[in-house]
Amino acid sequence: MKLYLVQHGEACKKEVDPDRPLTDQGREDIDRLAAFLKQAGIRPDRVIHSGKLRAMQTAGRLTDAIAPGLTLEANGGINLNDDPKAFDSHKKGGGKEIMVVGHLPFMAKLVSHLLLGDRDKPVIAYKPGSVVCLERVNNESWRVNWMLRPELLG
Repeated sequence: MKLYLVQHGEACKKEVDPDRPLTDQGREDIDRLAAFLKQAGIRPDRVIHSGKLRAMQTAGRLTDAIAPGLTLEANGGINLNDDPKAFDSHKKGGGKEIMVVGHLPFMAKLVSHLLLGDRDKPVIAYKPGSVVCLERVNNESWRVNWMLRPELLG
């Protein structure tokens, strides 16, 4: 099983737009990420997002490119300050490859929870538009397969 854990693309400041949609730069970064993932042959079985506009837009752009026709799933339990332990039920079923699109600090805490069992020990330096691929080694442990940040895509 693989998890693709994506921080949404760069979003507008709350003062500019309270809904915080993706900026032009955020859309460009996500489109470059989507092209890379498509070329790499990555096609998740499920795509879950937080339900917030910036995460939904990111998930939609990625899904359109790498898994057209796949229905996006909104999950209100993966927002900024939610407990990553609540996500444990998702990693047990519903496909071999799951993409989760969310926010900091949740995404970084989820990675720490899965890798170390301690959500408060940071191990990943996310930036908007980053993706971390975790792979299940056996039924209980995870390892980092790879990570990609927008600046690496040019």
